[in-house]
Amino acid sequence: MTQQRGDLPGIYGEVDFTVTPERLDQGATIDDERFAATRNAVRRVFDRPALLETMRNATMTGDRIADAYATLIPEYGFQALVEMLEVACERGVDSVDNAPRELVALISAMETTPIWVDMELVEQGARTERISMATATPLAIRGAFLATFLNKYAALPMTMTGTLSDEAAAKRVFETASFFTATTMPGALQRSGKGFEAAAKVRLMHSMVRYHILNSGQWDVSTYGIPIPQADQMPAGLIGVFLMSAQLLRKGQTDFTPEQRASVELSRYRCFLLGLPEDLLGETPQEIVDLLIARHVSLREGYDDETCGALVRGTMDADLFDTSSITGRLHTWLENGFSKFVLIKSFLDGDAARAASIGITFSPSEKVAAGVAAGAVALKTLFYRLGLRLPLVGDYVDARLNRRLAKLLDMYGHADFVTDAGRYKLI
Repeated sequence: MTQQRGDLPGIYGEVDFTVTPERLDQGATIDDERFAATRNAVRRVFDRPALLETMRNATMTGDRIADAYATLIPEYGFQALVEMLEVACERGVDSVDNAPRELVALISAMETTPIWVDMELVEQGARTERISMATATPLAIRGAFLATFLNKYAALPMTMTGTLSDEAAAKRVFETASFFTATTMPGALQRSGKGFEAAAKVRLMHSMVRYHILNSGQWDVSTYGIPIPQADQMPAGLIGVFLMSAQLLRKGQTDFTPEQRASVELSRYRCFLLGLPEDLLGETPQEIVDLLIARHVSLREGYDDETCGALVRGTMDADLFDTSSITGRLHTWLENGFSKFVLIKSFLDGDAARAASIGITFSPSEKVAAGVAAGAVALKTLFYRLGLRLPLVGDYVDARLNRRLAKLLDMYGHADFVTDAGRYKLI
């Protein structure tokens, strides 16, 4: 953690790593009111001080390899770095004229699959997860995206990078959906696949944000820690398997089914490509829950309207879909209800009053939309699951599923995965 300052002075040269940032809730206790709904799970974490220390370190750690590449911005400019990365992903790093050693190191690190990743399981997980990407994700992605804005300490980089307008919010929602959907397409996570390239570009985007914000002179490390640290990348990559793991544990189950284990391995591999280390990526339901609960325990509660509220409103007001047709208006109605349902149920402990307090209403009409959407998702999921298993129609359903994902990727639009410092709203 502390080596970052010496290794990457262009980003971390002014960071005092001896400071414990305010966002780290060192005064948290098992009796805190915010742990009322998760007391038993939190107790396990408090009994493991080494796990809390891991999370503290992850709060002050960026991405050494991608960050090194981002420090070349003054020499090359951000667009050139993105273009060289694209060429390296599509045709190999040897195709980049005079490739910087930092680019070579980044590609090499992503190509070197660790021994703790089972790529056969990863491919199996991608095949399975195509179904949820085709059925639930188009209706739920806004709700899951909103969940990242509920804490001011974690949400501030999104505010500073200019994601408050409707247009920018819609673009970020679609880029998120595009990334996760692309990684489930056949062969996407192979070395030459589009999912591999998307992960590389997301990784660079995060490093560029760190570079620009930490060099702006307007980021308070003593309050917020490191922008987009490893600790804040965990939920995006693991929230699905966390919710699944928590549900299993509530039922008294301590192991995944083979299909569930494949989905976990897919999530672990995606997180590896994004730069997360093995010690933040659990294998069992208990390990996964403990890690995400440790992150929850370490992150001080904080919601303010200027940061969180503005992001919530911008995202809720964004027009994601074309409403000029009846089909478009129906999809918009369903998505609005279902995304709010997902947010309230999965990320606000079912507390509609709390949702209302932060500007997220859930009207009777939206509840009806959520119910209809849930039914539609269940029926489509059943269709794909059964269809893929039937010998005579399995190939047809498989091809149909892939076409559905391709259509969704086209609807989400081209994902740039870039950050333009010229549009930052520094505070």
